[in-house]
Amino acid sequence: MSGTINVSRNDKETTISVKGRFNFEMHSQFRAAYQSDSGDENQGRRFVIDLAGTEYIDSSALGMLLLLREEAGANESDIEIINTRPEIRKILETANFQRLFKIA
Repeated sequence: MSGTINVSRNDKETTISVKGRFNFEMHSQFRAAYQSDSGDENQGRRFVIDLAGTEYIDSSALGMLLLLREEAGANESDIEIINTRPEIRKILETANFQRLFKIA
């Protein structure tokens, strides 16, 4: 069973909250959460990924985060992953995501 995604947006920031299992089944939901009507709008935009309600994360979820980073401008992107449980933070750190994202 997959999880759910809630999105809140303002002029400069998009917050994506993932609850449950963050896995391949959430691919289209996650992509729709960060994509805007015009593709260039993601560059320069701040993204906050809230994993407070995330119970599980797999390699496809890591790939989805990398796709978001590319669409948001790669090295110029402003993406913060917040509220990670210790076991999820360990997975992110094992994949060296702290070098690509702010993790709080």
